[in-house]
Amino acid sequence: MGKLMSLDSAADYCRQLRERGRTVVFTNGVFDLLHVGHLDYLERARALGDALVVGLNSDASTRSLKGPAYPIVPQTERVRLLAALNVVDAVVVFDDATATALIQALEPHVYVKGGDYAGKPWPEKEAALALGCKVELVPFLAGHSTSDIVERVLVRFGRDGSAS
Repeated sequence: MGKLMSLDSAADYCRQLRERGRTVVFTNGVFDLLHVGHLDYLERARALGDALVVGLNSDASTRSLKGPAYPIVPQTERVRLLAALNVVDAVVVFDDATATALIQALEPHVYVKGGDYAGKPWPEKEAALALGCKVELVPFLAGHSTSDIVERVLVRFGRDGSAS
């Protein structure tokens, strides 16, 4: 799994890219139940530069943010799925509630979040701006969220698991 990197390795990778004049794009998230909406988002993020580094919330981080029932897909599987995507150049797993420390260590040129953050506070934004990062909100593909998928499954199979 060559795309999975420690924070130190990812910071070195980003430094090397910057030295070669390449534009580093960074985004982060849980990426639970990877779906075409995630792929569209990652493709749009990758189009903003030469390399896309994805910060992935660890299982512990995800539970602290979303509750004990999450993540649905374990961290090792989410890493494997993200690393298999051609648009993703590196994956870094993190335990913190925010990706602020990753942004500070990686020093990307561009920091990307999903359009659902428009009008909401996002803690990493200030750290990114302080480093001189361009901050971008990328719209999500309508009707393709993890919540939409879960709701469709619950409607189709019923909350008790029986097909309707």
